Amino acid sequence: MEPKWLSWAKQLQSIAQAGLAYSKDKYDIERFQQIRDLSAEILNEYTGICKEKIKNLFCNETGYQTPKVDIRGVVFKDDKILLVKESIDDRWSIPGGWAEVNLSVKENIVKELKEETGLNVVPKRLIAVLDRSKHNHPVSPYGIYKIFVLCDLINGEFEKNIETEDSGFFALSELPPLSMDRVTKEQIAMCFEAQFSDGFETVFD
Repeated sequence: MEPKWLSWAKQLQSIAQAGLAYSKDKYDIERFQQIRDLSAEILNEYTGICKEKIKNLFCNETGYQTPKVDIRGVVFKDDKILLVKESIDDRWSIPGGWAEVNLSVKENIVKELKEETGLNVVPKRLIAVLDRSKHNHPVSPYGIYKIFVLCDLINGEFEKNIETEDSGFFALSELPPLSMDRVTKEQIAMCFEAQFSDGFETVFD
């Protein structure tokens, strides 16, 4: 579970963002801006990230605040799961990333797998829709839903790209160092269960 200070900061930011979008009174707008600034100060105090960067990342949206969507394509071969080595931190994760607004979940999965692994896949089954804050990830200023989709591998081979350095298939007992911002060992274990356990049902928070 995320710390209370982060939950409070995110809630303040959400209230402020909606207020700034829909309020007409100039005094109310000023108050909502003060609330938004306060939420940024809370993050600055607890994380040490400079206020300007926090405002650019955390206070950069307009309108009613909604969660971001992170999609992950789960592929197995020879009883092992496909992972990619992320260029940003040299650690491994299930391939995927932010969903694009003009693509469906399936289309996003196909696109991300092709870009990050060079593989062609067919999305087959929804494994889980998880609230990132409830699953032992490092803290994030955003509300994020993580979608895991089981895919069939068609063909292709890894091509180095700007996002990933390498790819490979791994047994659950032999996982490399994981990119914890993107995936946890428990989530990978969930994917193994979805692939190999009869009667697995979609998990959602």
